[in-house]
Amino acid sequence: MPDLWLPGAEIHDLGDHAPTDQQYPPKAIAHITWDRNATAAAPQDWCTFDDLVGYFTGSGAGNAPHLVWDPFSGRTAQLFPADSRSKSLLSPPESPTRTNRAGRVVIQIEAVFFPYCRYGGAVYPRLVDTPCLGWDRLHAWIASWGVPDLWPMGRPTDFSDHRDEGVWETRGGWYAHAHVPFNDHSDPGSWPDFTTVPTIPPPHQHPVPPPEPAPARYQVTINGLPYGYDARGYQVTAVGRGLVSQGFGGHYHSGPGPTWTDADTENYADYQRSLGYAGQDADGVPGEGSLRRLLGYVPGPRTVSTAHVVAAARTDPGAEQGHRTYGSEAAIVEQALADEGLLEQRWVDGSFGSRTVAAYAAWQRRCGYSDSDADGIPGPESLHRLGAARGFTVTD
Repeated sequence: MPDLWLPGAEIHDLGDHAPTDQQYPPKAIAHITWDRNATAAAPQDWCTFDDLVGYFTGSGAGNAPHLVWDPFSGRTAQLFPADSRSKSLLSPPESPTRTNRAGRVVIQIEAVFFPYCRYGGAVYPRLVDTPCLGWDRLHAWIASWGVPDLWPMGRPTDFSDHRDEGVWETRGGWYAHAHVPFNDHSDPGSWPDFTTVPTIPPPHQHPVPPPEPAPARYQVTINGLPYGYDARGYQVTAVGRGLVSQGFGGHYHSGPGPTWTDADTENYADYQRSLGYAGQDADGVPGEGSLRRLLGYVPGPRTVSTAHVVAAARTDPGAEQGHRTYGSEAAIVEQALADEGLLEQRWVDGSFGSRTVAAYAAWQRRCGYSDSDADGIPGPESLHRLGAARGFTVTD
């Protein structure tokens, strides 16, 4: 099976994957972002790749393609795997096909470009006038999914549209947005050829730096839990929140969340460098030492001993500031209290101190306890209720 994710692309998985309609032939759809209206007489500065990725991973997620492609540097971001539909096409109820799904694959590419954009001091009327860096890699990956090197309605050469439902339903290949039935856009206006790939920038363009290396994409296991790309679980959220609280959240467009993405790796690499690590020791995948320094404890499986939590609640408040009797288990309870809105996130640190005791007392009152039964020292019944509400297991 071909790669679901374009090798070398920056991965910003939006989730919300959905299958395509396999009875139709495979397709690729060519778009340009066309985020500004410029003319030959009034060119405008190019809108950056990072800005467009930020849009599609934020407020524009409902219109997101599979791929965002920067033809000036070759950088590419992928938002959906190849076997999922994406969301850049109109698909009204009157359409005979679900246009975003009408193929064994329906891979949609948004080139970060608008006509007469100005980049590096030069003005580019058409997409094909740009260097089209990265096109050969992108094209080869799409071809690996069985999309033939054909334009069933003609390769786009201008901004006129042509839509034919019969061709759309029966022929695989490349389609301009201007070719898709029941859509009203007329982009992309031009598209690079399948065989001729520009490799030399046009005159008067400043040199374009090569794309940065892709973030590390491997996992490690620490105390029974995974970390690194595509790791999932509460510990990933805990790391992300810890990074944000320490001022290392600059790569997040949303989140942090329970699935480890490239943004987590990049933020963690910034944190590692702040500790003096370098090279492979600062590749953004945690080690036990840096993880403990970030969180103050090492997360463990989501199982909490009532006896341990009670001991922490009785010991930590009177001990030295930040003392952790059972840090990983206390942190699970603290995070649950924070998720219930009873404890500030910054106090989720594994130390069952006075603020955590007060938050737990508030939870006990929420459960209907009062007076000495709401003293902030966990009891089995209230702890089981918190575990059931927030997804952790309680043992005696």
